Amino acid sequence: MVTPLTIDVVSDVVCPWCYLGKKRLEATLAARKDIAPEIRWRPFFLDPTVPRAGKPRIEYITGKFGGTDKITPAHERLTGLGKAAGIDFHFEKIEMQPNTLDAHRLIGWASAEGKADAIVENIFADFFVNGVDLTDLAALAAAAASGGMAGAKVAADLASGKDEELIAKQAQAASASGIGGVPFFVFGGKVAVAGAQETEVLSAAIDQALEAAAAK
Repeated sequence: MVTPLTIDVVSDVVCPWCYLGKKRLEATLAARKDIAPEIRWRPFFLDPTVPRAGKPRIEYITGKFGGTDKITPAHERLTGLGKAAGIDFHFEKIEMQPNTLDAHRLIGWASAEGKADAIVENIFADFFVNGVDLTDLAALAAAAASGGMAGAKVAADLASGKDEELIAKQAQAASASGIGGVPFFVFGGKVAVAGAQETEVLSAAIDQALEAAAAK
């Protein structure tokens, strides 16, 4: 029997651990033929202080970590973990640290069309693999189009203020609920898992969620 299961994923598209968590979740679900997952992407601002126009990556890292050398070990570790999960991280290609409000607006619209998984993957890959500037609205529209959305409509919506307040409130609500870091997964509205955990941990959380649902 296949059981429906909602999976809320709170994440930010500039969080490399979120990209890793996405891949590990996909690997987990590929092995769980007993569930029919409904993945719901929830916005989170890893750093809400980044200006809307973005900030040069070197300036951002220096201000946040004290220098690019301070973050090199983390990038090297992530590169190794990414390779194992199917991600070809290229941190050296990233020149701009973006504000992610527009990316999250796009993901919200993609969710309404049932295309969020593809769009989220495109945005993650654009940023972490290809170094695309996510403050470039044309780049976001292209990510939407390649994921099956109407690129021209997305471009027009991005150029407007559509859903800016809505997404900002959703991200603020996530922080206010006590979520201090991402990725953050909630299975079946019952079982929470913080961090880009291994597939065994995610699968165990799925089991707990199914048990909780069956005990109702």
